Amino acid sequence: MTEGTAFIRLIEITAQLRAPGGCPWDREQTHESLVPGLLEEAYEVAAAIQAKDDANLREELGDLLLQVIFHAQIATESGRFTIEDVAREISDKLVRRHPHVFAESEARDTGAVLKQWDEIKRAEKKPSDEGYFSDLTRALPALLLAQKVQTKAARVNFDWNGLGEVVAKVDEELAETKEAIASGNGKAIADEIGDLLFSVVNLARKSQLEAETLLGTATEKFIGRFHAMERELQEQGGKLGEADLAVLDVIWNRMKKARPPA
Repeated sequence: MTEGTAFIRLIEITAQLRAPGGCPWDREQTHESLVPGLLEEAYEVAAAIQAKDDANLREELGDLLLQVIFHAQIATESGRFTIEDVAREISDKLVRRHPHVFAESEARDTGAVLKQWDEIKRAEKKPSDEGYFSDLTRALPALLLAQKVQTKAARVNFDWNGLGEVVAKVDEELAETKEAIASGNGKAIADEIGDLLFSVVNLARKSQLEAETLLGTATEKFIGRFHAMERELQEQGGKLGEADLAVLDVIWNRMKKARPPA
């Protein structure tokens, strides 16, 4: 079965699931009801990529593709648009926003290409009084949104000159956070921790890294070490919730030395 045939088969199966006599659950779904599943599938694709699991990635990409086709099928049934319209629009956009490939452009390196993309994107949008960041999706995870805001600002030359300046900013925000904590002012503490997080995201960005990914990796590392600590505690006859912090710290530090960062 060719790729085109397999894709058409998936579209036909989705249409049949939604048709009279199809699956009751599928027929009841709306764009709104499918949003949680759409987000979940996107995160599962990301998890498969991070795990470098090709078999799982193939499966999860299929689940995500189904979400796209399902939304297009719902729109088709009400005569709004089809999956063909979706494919045509993204194809046209890719050609339009890559003049360095499909037309004439001086952009050659990644930085120039991204700046060009942003300029073309802004030119395509209707004039708005809402501001430069009005096209950003505010529902993104906070770390991801912060990095997108910073990256977009950098494309119009509003950026730190170098990594050292960002490190100094992180130090400054940490000092202000400590001052706020010492003051006991809850609002000031919240504001300064927020500023500190934002500056740390800038540090990741200027280091050519993704803050969202870094925090995810650090969290998984913590989970792995915590589970190892829990197993050793159980082997010693202890139990989480009963062992005190001093005991847990000894085991934790041993786990940390035994499992150095990759």
